[in-house]
Amino acid sequence: MLAEYAVHVEQSRGRRYPEPPHPYRDNFQRDRDRVIHARAFRRLENKTQVFGRRYSDHFRNRLTHTIEVAQVARTIAVQLGLNSDLVEALALVHDVGHPPFG
Repeated sequence: MLAEYAVHVEQSRGRRYPEPPHPYRDNFQRDRDRVIHARAFRRLENKTQVFGRRYSDHFRNRLTHTIEVAQVARTIAVQLGLNSDLVEALALVHDVGHPPFG
């Protein structure tokens, strides 16, 4: 299922800067939470994703789009038996750094 160059967590070199273990969250959950609390992630709220018709109330920003992408990505990851916390974190950052309308 995985690409031949994929690395399982057990085979990774670990973190560049080791951290003490958390009592109930693994490293992937901690990383996902760091993304959610990051200013760069929160700024997605101020970036337009889609403009609707001129007089429509349908306004989309990158934050709502990203949350929806993360939910779909997590669901797919669970069904494929992948690391859902890692996949969700990656989905949450997929638009970080993009300019508005970019």
